[in-house]
Amino acid sequence: MKKLGFGLMRMPLLDKTNAADVDIEQVKKMVDLFMEKGFTYFDTALMYNGSASEGVAKTVLVDRYPRDSFTLATKLHAAFFDSLEDRDKVFNSQLEKTGAGYFDYYLLHGIESSMLPKYEKFDCFNWLLEKKAQSLVKHAGFSYHDSAKLLDEILTKHPEMEFVQLQINYLDWESEWIQSRACYEVAVKHGKSVIVMEPVKGGTLAQVPEEAEKLFKDYDADMSVPSWAIRFAASLEHVMVVLSGMSNIGQMEDNTGYMENFRPLTEEEMSLCYKVADIINGQIAIPCTGCSYCTGGCPKKIAIPQYFSLYNEDMREHLEEKGWTVNFSNYAALTEKFGRAKDCIGCGQCERVCPQHLSIIESLKEVSAHFDH
Repeated sequence: MKKLGFGLMRMPLLDKTNAADVDIEQVKKMVDLFMEKGFTYFDTALMYNGSASEGVAKTVLVDRYPRDSFTLATKLHAAFFDSLEDRDKVFNSQLEKTGAGYFDYYLLHGIESSMLPKYEKFDCFNWLLEKKAQSLVKHAGFSYHDSAKLLDEILTKHPEMEFVQLQINYLDWESEWIQSRACYEVAVKHGKSVIVMEPVKGGTLAQVPEEAEKLFKDYDADMSVPSWAIRFAASLEHVMVVLSGMSNIGQMEDNTGYMENFRPLTEEEMSLCYKVADIINGQIAIPCTGCSYCTGGCPKKIAIPQYFSLYNEDMREHLEEKGWTVNFSNYAALTEKFGRAKDCIGCGQCERVCPQHLSIIESLKEVSAHFDH
């Protein structure tokens, strides 16, 4: 299997303010190009693209290609079950939504210290093995957002899990929070295949500071900036596939172009990625990946990832010279449909589900101080 996977999480939209309003025709073209180039791995989940992703997978993929020509992965998230029976209800609804008949890869979704007790309480690891025994799942594993120490404990207790999906990118490689390198090394120690998520960190590594971009372009003018991030993750020996949440046909053309005949990074190229990481880490204000896990349960319907993105852009600007940027208008436009940053009531639901363990409440205060005038 080629090392690039299509993450059905950030698909192109017809209405930019509605994550479920997917541009089906463009996604069909993206799928066709992906398959034409020999790539087969597709990743979805119940909550992706405003809970529309699994249904989109049926329309753009399952209904249009023979079942044995592609690989489909989806997940069970702790937010969607509260009983033993609920697990099957979710799974059966996913089978119905996708029309896939079975899932090649099935994951317990986003395991971390706060969610693990629920997965254990409802015996989800054994439940997943039962699905595999019934031939409804081919490969059982989990995605993970926590420390290397906890990952080691989980894999020691559950050696039956075949793979782990980890957040790996050159920006988070040495992060004390994400622990990309340390978690990867734990997975390797336990002999598990690794699937990579967030290789471009929600677009952060697609639009790097000018100084960082110059380093890449001076080294190889033909390679796109995001290609360095995808290739960094794919160059790791035990990585099976790298998921890219492609949002338009241009991104698909770029990714499949350099991954069709993949060449791992050299040591010199790896070192260049680390230099770029140092530059970015010195400039980024809020390291949000835009996964939107935080928005579903927000009582004030605050567009948290969008506001953080606007704020990060402005923090890279020389505002003492400009005084105003277009992001003030972009923020105002979003607040016509969503709550403002200042509307946050500090309930904390967003922080409980954030895979990046961000201090979202405090960050919203910073955003509000900047934009809410």
